[in-house]
Amino acid sequence: MKEITTDELSENLHRYKVIDIRSVDAYNGWKEGGEAKGGHIKGAKSLPYKWSHYIDWIEIVRNKGIMPEDSLLIYGYNKDNIKEVAELFGKAGYPDVTVYNSFFEWAEKDLPMERLERYRQLVSADWLNQLITKNNAPEYNNDKFVVCHVHYRNPLDYDEGHIPGAIPIDTNSLESPQTWNRRSPEELKEALESAGISYDTTVIVYGRFSYPKNEDPFPGSSAGHLGAMRCAFILLYAGVKDVRILNGGLHSWLDSGYDVTKEPAVSNRVSFGIEIPQKPEIAVDLEEAKEILLSSDKNLVCVRSWREYIGEVTGYNYIQKKGRIAGAVFGDCGSDAYHMENYRNLDHTMREHREVAENWKKAGITPDKRNAFYCGTGWRGSEAFFNAWLMGWDNSAVYDGGWFEWSNNDMPFETGVPEE
Repeated sequence: MKEITTDELSENLHRYKVIDIRSVDAYNGWKEGGEAKGGHIKGAKSLPYKWSHYIDWIEIVRNKGIMPEDSLLIYGYNKDNIKEVAELFGKAGYPDVTVYNSFFEWAEKDLPMERLERYRQLVSADWLNQLITKNNAPEYNNDKFVVCHVHYRNPLDYDEGHIPGAIPIDTNSLESPQTWNRRSPEELKEALESAGISYDTTVIVYGRFSYPKNEDPFPGSSAGHLGAMRCAFILLYAGVKDVRILNGGLHSWLDSGYDVTKEPAVSNRVSFGIEIPQKPEIAVDLEEAKEILLSSDKNLVCVRSWREYIGEVTGYNYIQKKGRIAGAVFGDCGSDAYHMENYRNLDHTMREHREVAENWKKAGITPDKRNAFYCGTGWRGSEAFFNAWLMGWDNSAVYDGGWFEWSNNDMPFETGVPEE
């Protein structure tokens, strides 16, 4: 097996397709190994060691564009893990594989690295466990935090088992079931204060993914982590300064070997402390959505499935009209209204940010534009928004009303496959 030194790699980095087998969180920027500088080697693909034990590992590899004709460079924290993954590639028919065992040296030197701009807002189960058990964690400098187990009209989801100390948050307390838009500032203030959340509280949100089905009366009740993205967006809109998402949701917590509890947590009422909203610019309403469609440097991005986009299905049992907003750009969520495969890895962690940005670029969705993401009622749009926001795309927003509001107001819409 070929091994390369730091000097050799720095001179020949362009020759390799570099593969980072550390966790997605270390890839994003967390210094999980105590390295001098967080992030990943510039241009590296994220392919965590954990995934090498998945039965469809080779399909993940191919979907990432890692092909047998590529010259591969494997690196991580652990030499044995690096060797194991390199051997796995060899058995899969990849003839040109090199290992790099000196990542800590790379991080110490002034060599090219990258990271997710707002990686601190996307936390691991290990980070959250440390915060809960020790009231402290890396890159946390607050003295108060609240962990929220998010669900949609499904309190039994919380009772079934939640992260110790987490309080339940029903999305209905933050968005109206009549319009599916965020609630009024007064209603948000009441909901947040009742939950013990002030503007300077660190809030960590997560949910449970339970394989929702469209034929269920309330499919969203099984899409808790998607609901957590919606909750995080509204918290940010309201003015919470430090909103964090558990990367991978409850699945990540359980996958890391931590226990859940059925013991309910009690929240103490507080004052929110400032006026709501503090970030109104991240929420787009109907009139601005119409203006965006008339501008060449703005996008209304449809984060729905292809079948919804071309008008084969509505996507929801409570929306009758089929189609898309005329002039909207396709942002492709995945298979249906309650899944986000194109924005997530198989373990429900957020997809590698470079891959998301590359897919968006093909559709003209770039950071220099005002991109307002929408779906049917705001959940998928909120998750896409967070992908952009975490990358530092500060001009991003959610068109809150989405297809539900647009179709109910008899606005222009299209069906069928768009012409080039």
